[in-house]
Order: sequence, then structure tokens, then C-alpha cells
Amino acid sequence: MVPNMVTRTDFNRYMMPTYKPANFIPSKAKGSIVWDKKNKKYIDFASGIAVSSLGHCHPILNKALVEQSKKIWHLSNLLVNEPAMRLAKIFCKHTFAEKVFFANSGAEAVEGAIKTARKHAYENISKKKNEIVSFSDAFHGRTMMAIALNGSDRFVKGFGPMPSGIKNHPFNETKNLEKVITKNTAAVIIELVQGEAGIIKAKKDFIQKIKKLCKQNKVLMIIDEVQSGAGRTGTLFAYEQFGIKPDIMCCAKGIGGGIPIAAILTTTKIAQCMQLGSHGTTFGGNPLACAVAEQVMTLLTKKTLLNGVKKKEKIFLKELKSINDDYKCFSAIRSSGLWIGCKLNVNENFNLDTVMKACYEKGLMILKANDNTIRLAPSLIIEDHLILKGLKVLRAVIQEQHP
Repeated sequence: MVPNMVTRTDFNRYMMPTYKPANFIPSKAKGSIVWDKKNKKYIDFASGIAVSSLGHCHPILNKALVEQSKKIWHLSNLLVNEPAMRLAKIFCKHTFAEKVFFANSGAEAVEGAIKTARKHAYENISKKKNEIVSFSDAFHGRTMMAIALNGSDRFVKGFGPMPSGIKNHPFNETKNLEKVITKNTAAVIIELVQGEAGIIKAKKDFIQKIKKLCKQNKVLMIIDEVQSGAGRTGTLFAYEQFGIKPDIMCCAKGIGGGIPIAAILTTTKIAQCMQLGSHGTTFGGNPLACAVAEQVMTLLTKKTLLNGVKKKEKIFLKELKSINDDYKCFSAIRSSGLWIGCKLNVNENFNLDTVMKACYEKGLMILKANDNTIRLAPSLIIEDHLILKGLKVLRAVIQEQHP
């Protein structure tokens, strides 16, 4: 027996029951292929929930990680962190941002963004201007503030009392927006594409009305691009497709290519409220993470890669439409770049759980979303032949379960 050998039952024995992982145990990965402990191969259409944006163990990222690991792993924020400075420069060059704060996760970035917005309102406008507006079916993370923003009872049940000063409004509903975005609002936080909801895009007139009301009422607009950013939708960040610039933006997941890192991006004017001691982090922006993320962002800013995302989206959509034409299995196919949702026409023998289990058995890794939706978030550079091979597996599963 291998010393300290891990089995699936170990998860149930040692881990808090907050997750229910698949029955196989991944042991290695390369590109868009994952192998389990029995050496079975899987095509990865999940990317660790839109995290491994350039696939697994990309050679350029591996090199950056190894090289930095030989130099320095950790620095406190009492010292200048060279890899973090290089990464910050990339964000400021390629986005609206002038200032950056690094964190470890999307939820941390959301928390920091809300703190920044409230502090900005407190110091510059009114001490009573502290309300935050969020939207139904959102997902901003699982910290206390984040679940309060999510707008769903299933996230908050049993965790009360919730942080106060939060208003929730129906997503994509322009009616009565002026009643929730008022002079007492410090910030609006929104995802331009809702991932957990099933890949639901914001309507442009909805976003434009929010932006107009924000301007009228001196409200900051926080764009949560934790999932939609880092090239996922075919542009470096999704806000570029809506004709707007955020006041504050949260990003994480894909910017690290598999290494934990997040960032809050904003302008110099807004950042001025966050003075010494206003906010902090121990591990946020650590040299190892930043060295890898620097290479990720360098690759993601190349037009050829982003154009490739749009081309690969077309391959997915063509094949998914063909599957649906043959089996009438989807009531909707929604996409934004390589972020695709297929809402299932469920029945007693055909649902998210049965499809996901069968895909695993046949060597395909996919994701779930709300509203009976399969979610696909492959590597942005997945090879075309693997797209077709993976969708062939999905077709076979649907043929068996929804003939």
C-alpha cells in the first residue's frame, strides 16, 4: 500500500460536508485532459469552474511558477512586491483601472469592493449614503456580505443576521430601478453575465439605465467579473461589450490560470478613500501567484487568443444545435464566448445529475448551473478536435437518456 494513500471515502471521513465531489480522484492533467488515479482520461469542459483559463499545467505558467519559487515565495505588505507591481501595470494598461488591490479569491475582491464603495461615499458625499443594490439570481461568493448580495434565500438560510443596507432588484428588469438606486445608494454591484444562473446576459438597455441612475445619484457601479473576466466571454473583460466603464471591478478565477489570486480594480479618484490601514491582506498578491498571473494576463491580452475564443464558441454552438435538433433535449442554449449554458428539458430519467454522472463515466467533465442548466467552461485554448470529441460524448449520453 502507498503511504498515506487517498481514497474517495477519505473525503467523507475528513472533510466538512460542504461539497459532494465525483467518485473518481484526478491525479494529473495537461492542457484539456485530466487523468484519474486509475489512469482514465477525461476531456475537461469545466476548467475548475472557469479557473484554468489556459488549460492545465501550461508550460509558460509552469516555468513562471518554478522560476519564482526559486526566488521568493512570500512578502508582507511592508515591502514592495516586484511581481505584484508588474501584474498591476498590466491591469492598468489593458483596462479602465488606475489602481489595483490584490486579494486571494473572488469573494474577497467583492468584500473589498463594497468596503471601498461605502468608504468613498462616507468620505466624499454623505455619511448616510451606504446602501448597496444587487440583483436576483446573482452569485458574488460565500462570505457573509457576498451571500447577502446573492439575492437568494438558499444562500442565507441559517446564517443570519445578514449585513444590513442591501437592496435586491430583479435582474434585467428596468421597471422601478429608480426606486432602488437613489441618493442613499453607495454602489450597485452586478454581473454582466450571470454564470450560476445559467449563463444569463444582462440586457444593454438594463445596464445603460443602471449607469444613468448611478451618474444621477453619485453611485458607484461595481462590475463583478470574477467568472466573466480573463477572456472568458471573448473580450479581455465583459464590460468592453456593453459600452461602459466600471467604477470598481472585481476579478479572480481565470486571471491566475489555476493559482489563487484576485484583484480589485478602480480609479485613482476612488482609491484615495482607502488610506493606510483601510484594508489589508496577508497572502493577497503573493509573489508566486503574481508571477503566474503576469504570464496569464500577458497571453490573454493577445488578440489572436481572444479571437480564437469566439471561433471556438461557434464550434460549440454548431454542434450543440445539432444535438438539440436531433433530440430536442435543450429548451435554451445560451453562450458568451466559451461560457455556455444548455437548459435541459428534464424528465424522470433525464436531469442534471443523470447527465453529469454519465458524462463522468464516459470521460467528460462538465458543470452544473441553476435552472436545470449544463454549464460548459473549457480552457480558452482547448483544441478544436477535443471540443468535437467531448461533444460526441455528450451526444452519446443524451441519446441514451433522452432518445
